[in-house]
Amino acid sequence: MQKLKGAVLNVKNFIFCISVLLTYTATAYCFDIDAPSAVAVDAQTGKILYGINPHTKLPPASTTKLVTVMIALDNLDLEQKVIISKKSAMTPGVTPRLIKGEAYKVRDLVYLALMRSVNAAAVALAEATAGSEANFVKLMNRKVQKIGAKDTRFVNSSGLPGRGQYTTVYDLTKIMSHALEYPLIKEAMHTRVYLIRSLNGKKHFIQNTNQLLWEEDNIIGGKTGYTRTARHCFVSAYKVRGRLVYTAILGDPDREKLWKDTQQLVVKAEDVLTGKEEPMVKFSEEKMSVPVSYKTNKNHIKKIRTDKNKKATKIDKNKVKKTSKNKRIKNAKNNKSTI
Repeated sequence: MQKLKGAVLNVKNFIFCISVLLTYTATAYCFDIDAPSAVAVDAQTGKILYGINPHTKLPPASTTKLVTVMIALDNLDLEQKVIISKKSAMTPGVTPRLIKGEAYKVRDLVYLALMRSVNAAAVALAEATAGSEANFVKLMNRKVQKIGAKDTRFVNSSGLPGRGQYTTVYDLTKIMSHALEYPLIKEAMHTRVYLIRSLNGKKHFIQNTNQLLWEEDNIIGGKTGYTRTARHCFVSAYKVRGRLVYTAILGDPDREKLWKDTQQLVVKAEDVLTGKEEPMVKFSEEKMSVPVSYKTNKNHIKKIRTDKNKKATKIDKNKVKKTSKNKRIKNAKNNKSTI
């Protein structure tokens, strides 16, 4: 009898240990974000609630189109007619395909660019605004500098791969913040489906690439992006506990993980805003996490991050640059679409 009781007790202890382990594993997995760079930012203060390499420069993919549309709306009338040029029509990208000579209103090109991420629509807006995409890119780079996205640079209006084109997740939250000041951008990002009509009579029924619009009630909107080099990207705006929160992810391995990681960022932001956790920024290159205290001297935080073996850090960065270059060469011929 005593042996039986001992056996039962051992089984109970085993079950308890397994339960604790599973709970810990689930919690750890809950905040396991695979993307090399991600961030959640409090819109009210501009402070990072949770971040992973928030200032690392990476390809922006089609998140670029937020800036494209902002500049187009600064300069064009919504009802203005835009003729699709040969260059625009030949720009690789997703369906629907825009044909040379077709005419669209600026409003509809905005929906095509933001909802379906049509590259030809972005180029058409650029040409209508500045005469050429090259001239338009100059306006884009002035715009991001003006709004404080100083670690961002564009070489085209669509987000297709290009040498020297980059942004950071933190800069993307600044871009989203300004994009929401445009009613049409906010409306387009929150629209699930839309019917486009060209002035030539052609109809396109499009669906938003942002899957979270069907899953989340508190999402205001977002912009997706993808190229083989950039991988899956997303910047979004949420209402969390009555506060506006921006999230951004660059370089996620697949689209399903992108949605899950965005949801994890929102959960993390809510935990910080409700006082359950402290703000945290992780730096993978240094394999360390830095608790963020906005009451602490910023120079102290900077010292913690940099007071490492400078020689080793320099070698690591050189390796990263070499790898990135090799990847660009390997994928240059394949990177022809972005969504």
